[in-house]
Amino acid sequence: MPTLAWAKTELSSQISLGELQVMTLSDGHLTLPRSMLFAGLDPAAVDRILQRSKVAQGPIHPPINVTLLRHADRVVLFDTGSGPGFQSTAGQLVTALDAAGVGPEEVTHVVFTHCHPDHLWGVLDDFDDPLFPNAEYMMGQVEWDYWFDPNTASTISGDRASMAVGARRRLEVMEERLSRFGDGQEILPGVAAHASYGHTPGHMSFELRDGGQSLLILGDAIGNHHVSFSEPEWHIGTDQDAETAAKTRRRLLDMLAHDQMQVIGYHFPKGGIGRVLKAKSGYRFAPRGEG
Repeated sequence: MPTLAWAKTELSSQISLGELQVMTLSDGHLTLPRSMLFAGLDPAAVDRILQRSKVAQGPIHPPINVTLLRHADRVVLFDTGSGPGFQSTAGQLVTALDAAGVGPEEVTHVVFTHCHPDHLWGVLDDFDDPLFPNAEYMMGQVEWDYWFDPNTASTISGDRASMAVGARRRLEVMEERLSRFGDGQEILPGVAAHASYGHTPGHMSFELRDGGQSLLILGDAIGNHHVSFSEPEWHIGTDQDAETAAKTRRRLLDMLAHDQMQVIGYHFPKGGIGRVLKAKSGYRFAPRGEG
């Protein structure tokens, strides 16, 4: 049964799919320069889109929405946030778990969309020990192979080398308790993995389905609710393979708008739960409870 803390969580950040209870927990937010996110794009065109979306001038401050799933005797986290030491405005997952009445020791499974710092680095505590001591870890095989390869740190673009080193260090800690899976595999009851490559080489999204209802945990396959919705083909600076990422984005947006499947966006506003709607130009994100 939901705890009192669960029941008091804002409606925009929780939903039930049959017997699946899903909520998003805030790990805080990031602070990212526009010049990094939108490198190579026309600044005036980007500004027009951001103004329509009521995004303030200056750096972008995307929220971090970690998904928590309760089903039967399982307590499942999808990604783990940034952890200590990445950005001062992030790393708040433990506080959010506590507010939801969940202790780190209660988490049974941790499933990763990909290995960027704001998704993976929160898996270890301040002492580099596993934060979730009783959890089984799960990751796509392609993503694991890429980040566990010691050559990745020297072949990845220069400003990302530290990300590769940090990812491998965390994967080494988890290795003995981490299982890998492939595209289309049901990794847990009611949870299916879907390849959404481009943002990283092995990025995965996850479909939750029960009782005739479904929801797609996007991860960073669609990394923002403004520019990437309005102009899906535009390349985003945080995508490692921008061309593949754009194709993935377009495919997902088309599918989600057509099927009206609910989504959770890791960096979307108001808890990240909502739907994709067609717009005059591209698409728009409608948070849960808004049309």
